[in-house]
Amino acid sequence: MGYINDQIGYPNDILSSRSIIKRDNYALIPPAGLVRNIIPGFENCDVTILASPKLGATFVDYLVTLHDGGRNQQGFGGENIETLVYVIEGKVTASADSSDYELTSGGYLYCPAGAMLRLENANGGKPSKLFLYKRVYNRIKGYEAHVVSNNVNNLEKIHYEGMSDVILQDLLPKDLGFDMNIHILSFKPGASHGYIETHIQEHGAYVLSGAGVYNLDNEWIPVKKGDYIFMAAYVPQAGYAVGQEEFSYIYSKDCNRDVDL
Repeated sequence: MGYINDQIGYPNDILSSRSIIKRDNYALIPPAGLVRNIIPGFENCDVTILASPKLGATFVDYLVTLHDGGRNQQGFGGENIETLVYVIEGKVTASADSSDYELTSGGYLYCPAGAMLRLENANGGKPSKLFLYKRVYNRIKGYEAHVVSNNVNNLEKIHYEGMSDVILQDLLPKDLGFDMNIHILSFKPGASHGYIETHIQEHGAYVLSGAGVYNLDNEWIPVKKGDYIFMAAYVPQAGYAVGQEEFSYIYSKDCNRDVDL
């Protein structure tokens, strides 16, 4: 199995962790203590499962490092599973069934249900680091999702709720064919949400840069680059940036559907 930070053997200090796990509510998962999971189809890869239904999520998030020769040619997703891959660092060749896409840092590929996602490291022998997502697609009559590939550097930078120092980027179209979206939210130093949110949508968020303090169920918790946050439905949530670096994270959101009874 092994730990992704390669801290093995005898400890150098007392055992401690910043992890906070409150199933069906929220979780903070820092890099220290994350393990490598063996997942069929992934070759020469370190794969770590972050959020899953065992935590209370309706989706699964992964952190994946493709080493030299790293790939998944067996396919990921398909049938009723939608998937998305986002390149944190490096370069990969990703495919949605028979179409190939060259993705560099900030690049992403969404595969709708029925399309298999395949991955291969293309970073000249150096590792590539990915954020990977999957979810059961919630289909509605008359609408379908489709393949989407782009790079965040090409996306519109939206002033989040009119605030010029908080920038939102939508990775997927605002279209009823999509039952979810992936966003990147970026805070300039000292910027924050305008209020503490409470809503039905759940989130899985991976911190890409900087540091902040996040309100999770009215507990203010320090977070930083490399941390993962799970927020269940109706958990009060908000954050603000601290330090001198931009605080940003990529996160998923279920949307565009009514509630099933």
